[in-house]
Amino acid sequence: MAPGRRPKNRLSGLHVMGIWAVTAGLGVLLPWGPVDAMEITPLRTGNMAPLLHIHGLPVPDGARILSQQEGEASLAVDLANNYALSAKGDESVTFDGETYRVALEMRYGIAPGVEAGIEVPLVLHSGGFLDGFIEGFHDTFNFSNDSRDDVNRDQLLYRYDKGGSSRFRLDDSNGGIGDIRLTGGIQLYDDRSANPRRLAMRGALKLPTGDSGHLRGSGSVDFALWLSASDDYSLGEWGHLTAFANAGGTVMGDGDVLGEQQRTLAATGNAGFGWSPIDRLALKVQATWNSSLYKGSALREIDNDSLVITGGGTIALTERTSLDLAISEDLSVETAPDVAFHLALRQRF
Repeated sequence: MAPGRRPKNRLSGLHVMGIWAVTAGLGVLLPWGPVDAMEITPLRTGNMAPLLHIHGLPVPDGARILSQQEGEASLAVDLANNYALSAKGDESVTFDGETYRVALEMRYGIAPGVEAGIEVPLVLHSGGFLDGFIEGFHDTFNFSNDSRDDVNRDQLLYRYDKGGSSRFRLDDSNGGIGDIRLTGGIQLYDDRSANPRRLAMRGALKLPTGDSGHLRGSGSVDFALWLSASDDYSLGEWGHLTAFANAGGTVMGDGDVLGEQQRTLAATGNAGFGWSPIDRLALKVQATWNSSLYKGSALREIDNDSLVITGGGTIALTERTSLDLAISEDLSVETAPDVAFHLALRQRF
């Protein structure tokens, strides 16, 4: 087994079921006011790997564009625990640390079927605090910690060496503004039925406002364009189910991070479904894929497609306020964080 390579007995199922149980319990037990049937949309969280989150990859999104003069404000928090240690030939990589992303986003319907928005993220890297919890969780269920036991807990070291030289190294905790995104969307189709079928085109322009030397941005302007589709089905007394998908790509400018190895184009895709058994609750699972963003490496952490599974749910606190809870893991090992947590509070007005 290569250094840092985890065994195949993953914890995704246990983690997803745990998040579903917590979400369902909160949705049923907390005494919030009545709401209408919940609109089911994808969990808006992406791959938080150290070399991927800095680029402008599309984040899974819903197929309904905000109505004219309708707005939405959201505060999203993503916490990713990274651990990967690999070496092959003249290359070696270490991703050991935690990355946090706190993003404030505003969207507004500026015309019928057209919306515009802005997202301002704060990105932090540190040694974190989850290593002990994850190792204990592994021990409890008799899963291997692999080489986690051989390194200090809660340390920060993101580095990549090739050909005897260091291509990047980050070992000091830091935080600051990330790359700001300007977003937009156009409604292409909406049958406006009780169980709607929808299609939207979305886009995002990522600006180089984050510090690329501290992996808070890529140092380049990126543009993403993708389609978001959804189809809803009534299940009678069992609520309703929505299938959703996203597909598109990103054009990346010349970045400062591994610039000689960075690709110009990347493709992305997402598919999943959500089930709303009661009006205030939706349970969701989705898989998100992206093509490799870098080239010229034999290491999976650098040059490999990525596949992430995310499970969780949404709780409607009021008619216009909702809370997302989710957890993600890498189905394609070493291409995404060991585990990432997502929380988002959304308010429509």
